Amino acid sequence: MTSKSAGAGGWIVVAALSGALSIAVGAFAAHGFDVSTPAGLKAREWLQTGSHYEMIHALAILAVVVLSRGARLNDRLALVAQCLFLAGSVLFPGALYALAFGGPRWFGAVAPIGGTALILGWACLALAAVMKPAAD
Repeated sequence: MTSKSAGAGGWIVVAALSGALSIAVGAFAAHGFDVSTPAGLKAREWLQTGSHYEMIHALAILAVVVLSRGARLNDRLALVAQCLFLAGSVLFPGALYALAFGGPRWFGAVAPIGGTALILGWACLALAAVMKPAAD
């Protein structure tokens, strides 16, 4: 097993756990709050938004694994994209999850940092495709 494929396994685990968490949070959002109150409705919206973005980026991490295996991406930039997707998936949905469960309001300031990481991850993925290794 090469170090490249060993690293891919770790990223697959990260993506799978992130996907599982997004489903669990989304299910809780659908059933865990009293939406007859404004606070319950807002909490549900935060969880649904966070869950949605977390799932998209779990799939994005998997896509980078697949595309990297086919030598379609620059390895270093692909790794940076994965790291940015992971950081963004912790910070953006994590901040929304914290707010939904009554965390301090300052978590609202963390969400844009996570969103920026996600945006930069997509930009880095584009660069990884443009700067891919030369075909053999």
